[in-house]
Amino acid sequence: MALLHAEGITKFYGADLILEGVTLTLHRGERVALVGANGSGKSTLLAILAGKLEADGGRVRRARETRIGYLPQQVDFAGEATLWQTMEAVFAPLLAQAARLRELEAAMASEDEATHRAALAAYGPLLEQFEAAGGFTYEARIRRTLGGLGLDESLYHRPLSTLSGGERTRALLARLLLEEPELLLLDEPTNHLDLAGIEWLEERLKGWKGALVIVAHDRAFLDALARRVVELEGGHLESYRGNYSAYLRQRAERQALAEATRQAREAEMAKMESYVRRYMGTQRTNQAKGRLKRLQRLEAEAAADRPRKAPPRLHLRLDDGLRSGDLVLRLRDLRIGYRSDAPLLTLERLDVHRGERVALVGPNGSGKTTLVKTILGLVPPLSGRVRLGAGVEIGYFAQVQSHLDPERTVLDTLLEAGMGSLGEIRSFLARYGFRGESVFKKVGVLSGGERARVALALLTLRRANFLLLDEPTNHLDLPSQEVLQEALQGFGGTILLVSHDRYLIRRLATRLWVIHEGQLLDFPEGYVAYERWRRAQGDHPQMKTEAAKARRRQWEAARRTEQARKREARRRRERVAALEARIAELEARQQALTTAIEAAGRRQEAAKVAELGREYEMLTAELEALWEKWMEAAEEMA
Repeated sequence: MALLHAEGITKFYGADLILEGVTLTLHRGERVALVGANGSGKSTLLAILAGKLEADGGRVRRARETRIGYLPQQVDFAGEATLWQTMEAVFAPLLAQAARLRELEAAMASEDEATHRAALAAYGPLLEQFEAAGGFTYEARIRRTLGGLGLDESLYHRPLSTLSGGERTRALLARLLLEEPELLLLDEPTNHLDLAGIEWLEERLKGWKGALVIVAHDRAFLDALARRVVELEGGHLESYRGNYSAYLRQRAERQALAEATRQAREAEMAKMESYVRRYMGTQRTNQAKGRLKRLQRLEAEAAADRPRKAPPRLHLRLDDGLRSGDLVLRLRDLRIGYRSDAPLLTLERLDVHRGERVALVGPNGSGKTTLVKTILGLVPPLSGRVRLGAGVEIGYFAQVQSHLDPERTVLDTLLEAGMGSLGEIRSFLARYGFRGESVFKKVGVLSGGERARVALALLTLRRANFLLLDEPTNHLDLPSQEVLQEALQGFGGTILLVSHDRYLIRRLATRLWVIHEGQLLDFPEGYVAYERWRRAQGDHPQMKTEAAKARRRQWEAARRTEQARKREARRRRERVAALEARIAELEARQQALTTAIEAAGRRQEAAKVAELGREYEMLTAELEALWEKWMEAAEEMA
């Protein structure tokens, strides 16, 4: 049964058509990734599905009593409720039961015998309900969810209105996860999460019982979660089976097939056109008219099948300019931060050599950006030395492009950077998606993705041989991220990359720096070594106490029970599938017998009709038995 069906959804913003006749059906348990270029209308479609935005045409039908959870990119909480109060509100029925239990406990202490007995009679059943509904575990669930999303206890009793935008977004995400709606619509849920938070959310959503629709610019996240990808392009949706990597393969195959079909059709049309010109008005006029009609049908098909105009694609090439010395960066006895009594980060000795690609990861607020700024000389070290090697030319991409003047146009920004003629600048900007009048837009009104593309354009002009990149993929759509990744892989210089994009880190980084508890850990073998270290970490500090070992044994026992349950469920599914296949086979044979009996009857072959009739009765009996088995197996599965 469908949870939601959107049909013919159309949406305009001014004169711009954003969505055109979009149709989408979502079923229970589905995990759908909604992808498309920035500005293609993904957020608009999610808001319409959630009922937060009205469509200009079409309608959305939702299954009765379906609860929908919606996470927009911008979150605003009204009122003065604290973070903890907002999470507790999810469990209002449990809180009411807890209050009633306290009332009954007081009544049971009454000296009045009748009051005592009535309270005692009501207390037991209510306590069982309270425990079964999670009354003794809901607080632990709240803490686990908030902690997984990087919201620590120092925020619990602060009003949500005083939290940062990223913290409010994570708070809403936590509340949605605790509410467990049947359909969860997530618009960029990884935007404000660090690497650990993304991985925690990914694991949480892998076990999600409801349906999911996710818009995200994190390829590893979509690969792990999506079972279907719907692409929004030119106002239309197209669906693909599998995760994001499978979508890329299928999309390439479809495009290749469509191109081959178009070429074959064009070749056929050219032959027909030549035939019509040659033989119209001759003895073969009738044949020429027939070819003309066929040609007109093919032309109509070609017009209907004309590929939609794709959004402009980023074209990026990074030139490393002059070659640097072998030593690019040397860090010695470094303490960084803003207070000498509380440094963010300390390290003893690290060298970076030409051609290395270093990824820097760590929790939010651990000092990643501060380290980059210390290397740049923008923040002085509390102690220690930072030394750049000979011939090193730095190119810096900031997480927040505060160096861009919001009052300047895109064109003026490039002119100030020293580019040549207006024609050269406009041609250059077209490679970054700025065409026509868009070059006259002020930087201050650009979207995050557009600002990132301006910053990348300036970066390519630097001809730097050492790139310091702070979250370069944050506001880029997935196609632009892929272009950036290819450009970075082809870059001949040295890279220091701050990122939580696991796909980019795995593909690019030859070395990993990890900030852990105020120390910088170096993994020269890259991400694989870091993952091995993390797995090992889970086995030592906490596991040394007996209590922790007991918790570990309980967890292992629960995991074995869950695995056994999954094996049994898989066995039941396989049995149902086998029964369904056999039923389909026998029903097909039954249909064939019906046709054969009718044919034998028309030929008045009485013996044949009797023989086929006996087989039909045996088949019917076997089918009835199979249907009974199927019903039993289906009930077991349910």
